[in-house]
Amino acid sequence: MSSQIVPSAADLKPNRADEALALEADARLREDIRLLGRILGDTVRDQEGADVFDLVERIRQTSIRFHRDDDRPARRELEIILDSMSISETVRIVRAFSYFSHLANIAEDQNNIRQMRARLSVAGSPRPGTLTQTLAHAREAGFSAADLRGFFKQALVGPVLTAHPTEVRRKSTIDREMEIAALLDRRERVQLTPEEIEASDEQLRRAVLTLWQTNLLRRTKLTVLDEVANGLSFYDYTFLHEVPRLHCVLEDRLNEAEAGARGELASFLRMGSWIGGDRDGNPFVTADVMRGTLRMQSSRVLRFYLEELHVLGSELSLAAHLADVSDELRALAQRSPDTSPHRSGEPYRLAVSGIYARLTATAIKLDVETTRQPVGEAAAYANAAEFKADLDILDRSLIANNSGVIARGRLRLLRRAADCFGFHLASLDMRQNSAVHERTVAELLDAANPGTSYLALNEEARIAQLAGELRNARPLTSVFVKYSEETLGELAVFHAAAEAHVRFGSGVIPQCIISMSQGVSDLLEVALLLKEVGLVDPAGRSAINIVPLFETIEDLQACAAIMDRLLSLPEYRRLVDSRGSVQEVMLGYSDSNKDGGFVTSGWELYKAEISLIGVFERHHVRLRLFHGRGGSVGRGGGPSYDAIIAQPGGAVNGQIRITEQGEIISSKYSNAEVGRDNLEILAAATLEASLLQPRRSAPRREYLEAMEQLSALAFKAYRGLVYETDGFVDYFWASTVITEISTLNIGSRPASRKKTRAIEDLRAIPWVFSWAQCRLMLPGWYGFGSAVESWITEHPDQGMTFLKELYREWPFFRTLLSNMDMVLAKSSIAIASRYAELVPDKTLRENIFGRIRREWHLSIETLLDIMGQDRLLQGNPLLERSIRNRFPYLDPLNHVQVELLKEHRAQNPDEQVLRGIQLTINGISAGLRNSG
Repeated sequence: MSSQIVPSAADLKPNRADEALALEADARLREDIRLLGRILGDTVRDQEGADVFDLVERIRQTSIRFHRDDDRPARRELEIILDSMSISETVRIVRAFSYFSHLANIAEDQNNIRQMRARLSVAGSPRPGTLTQTLAHAREAGFSAADLRGFFKQALVGPVLTAHPTEVRRKSTIDREMEIAALLDRRERVQLTPEEIEASDEQLRRAVLTLWQTNLLRRTKLTVLDEVANGLSFYDYTFLHEVPRLHCVLEDRLNEAEAGARGELASFLRMGSWIGGDRDGNPFVTADVMRGTLRMQSSRVLRFYLEELHVLGSELSLAAHLADVSDELRALAQRSPDTSPHRSGEPYRLAVSGIYARLTATAIKLDVETTRQPVGEAAAYANAAEFKADLDILDRSLIANNSGVIARGRLRLLRRAADCFGFHLASLDMRQNSAVHERTVAELLDAANPGTSYLALNEEARIAQLAGELRNARPLTSVFVKYSEETLGELAVFHAAAEAHVRFGSGVIPQCIISMSQGVSDLLEVALLLKEVGLVDPAGRSAINIVPLFETIEDLQACAAIMDRLLSLPEYRRLVDSRGSVQEVMLGYSDSNKDGGFVTSGWELYKAEISLIGVFERHHVRLRLFHGRGGSVGRGGGPSYDAIIAQPGGAVNGQIRITEQGEIISSKYSNAEVGRDNLEILAAATLEASLLQPRRSAPRREYLEAMEQLSALAFKAYRGLVYETDGFVDYFWASTVITEISTLNIGSRPASRKKTRAIEDLRAIPWVFSWAQCRLMLPGWYGFGSAVESWITEHPDQGMTFLKELYREWPFFRTLLSNMDMVLAKSSIAIASRYAELVPDKTLRENIFGRIRREWHLSIETLLDIMGQDRLLQGNPLLERSIRNRFPYLDPLNHVQVELLKEHRAQNPDEQVLRGIQLTINGISAGLRNSG
């Protein structure tokens, strides 16, 4: 059996049919944008008056003329118009341009769906990133359906939703936008009569007007449970339906390959969440909030099951004298408390009502709310497996009695949902900073053993102390000791996790993640806290995976040695073995980028993975990587398929977890079709990277050496600017909207870890978000140009020719540059120069912005040379046109934002000034799409 098959050049290049479809779709996209733009214009005229509408049109046309024709007089005219507006006019104009960005996003999303459907309906080679193509590759490589079922039995694909505050839209706004998208979708798919077209136009006008009159900005700060509710909405939109459907489709494809075999596919796609469990830097995530989160999750999935059972009962109207049933189905029906005479001869309906009654009783036992009443009293299910076992009885009876096609309907999807979501819906990760664990454990040890002085111990002494405590059965806590508020809060959270395991099962909280992991003791401290609440026992059994998160450049470089030491420690190794000899390691993209820059972050992450693979192979432990990727390139974002395929050989190995953050969640999962496509991409890439890529796709030694040198040079340039330039902190706070971002109610978590202005203490999200707003996108490229220039000077014999080879032959380097290509295309040095003018110190401004401008030009020049392009995004014309078409609507927002920032910082008392700034932040974020 061949162990590798990679996409050919033909797979990676669009064919003529694809290009024709793209051109047609592009024309229809323009039609949709014009339609929505016209309706928005009419709405502005009706609501704000002809004068405001005329002003919007004048700004729009002047900005388009400047961008389309590089018309310099048009730019000056645009500036004069924008500078002459009153504050009141400015706010109205900002709203109009912001809403246009939101509506353009809707049209683009619909266009993506249109192209996706068109490709599926055209015969020919399946496109990369689909399960169809990946399964075809697997068959060519000699893998049988049984082989693939065996792979998925051990596989795990885990998208993990987080509440990172980069989604600036309110849920009310998202709901209205989804309504507009649904109307566009219906116009696309249904042959409407003239009367129906007229009605559809009116519905669109009504929806756009409602959107216009809906607050773009939140008036109050989100609570953690608000964030939980927002996250749960995506289960309604996508996950509850599409996760089961994806499994069923894949199961069918594997069975088709074996001429109608009915092999069961193990559930491998497991949803995860941090919302309500991530305490790192968020004091509002408490034990009670975590309990509330789990109740909300369970309530949502149980309501879904009850709704589906209600419909299933109406569908399964099979009469006993017309369709035979199995003995076990008959027994299940007889146990039903349903005494209605109308169902006396309908065993399937009786069985379903009995399951319904037991599930309602389960909701009461779990103390979660449901809106439906039972048909009678019944015993609660002990766990989700019992619930699925009853559904399986229905399935077996239908199949045994020649009604398999009925079993393949709603029942099949419900059985799969029960297996995927259980009674807890999604696995909630607990996360906390290692420093908090350290202080908590120190207080417990010092109280239990006075004189320990844990914080004064060196790392080796701490390891010895903690290992001894892990073997000791006695608890550390005492009711007679008064602990600090922080320690009591941490212990309460761990006790709540133990309660949740009893109530919902071990799948409810399977991971405890340690932010800023920097040593072996960081993990042993968590093991000790878990032991204190019974989730780890002295015999070395653990009910939870202990997961280190390595975030900074220094920590990434040290992570392999830390894990090597941990896995060599008997006390810790027993815990790993009790978890099936699987150890998860999380890698942080955001903080490593802020720490060392885009190039070095990407490279150190890649090297860390290679080192971890080697360590885990020596210890015979399975490595599962958890990738903490953000939405923007500056936080590890970019196409998921490319990112997974570019992993070093052995890094995926059938299991992967990936964060889905902020605005990326809504862009990927608000629409069921788009959501299914994104879930399929994750599954296909995991299979491709695990089975079909070369096991040891280690690049040539010269490639590694060159990348190491480029990284060092880029690191020097980035650190030199951000951390070693006097006054850079002042420049950053003055030239960006970092201060004003904190006034937006877009998340429950503070922007900084500490109350300082230091870059080190600033969270990666507002750091990247701020640079996106001023259109510099600095974290996504800075240091690359000077690194390449210096490297070529030092290696004239290899030079640019070698770097072009690197790009052509090495997926890692190609993905790195492709992401940089995208982020630079969204940047504008001309717009950024306006923000630089906000820095009052002229010398500081000219020094720092001069360096940034030189690096920006150099980075673009070297990037294009290596990629063999004449312009940015030349290889992605659809995205290129999308970005180019947005600039005329983005630039006025940026210009107005700068002027409003001047007014705000000059203490203008008009409250509309700050509101205008907040609206521009919203509009620019919408226009850039993945800005945080």
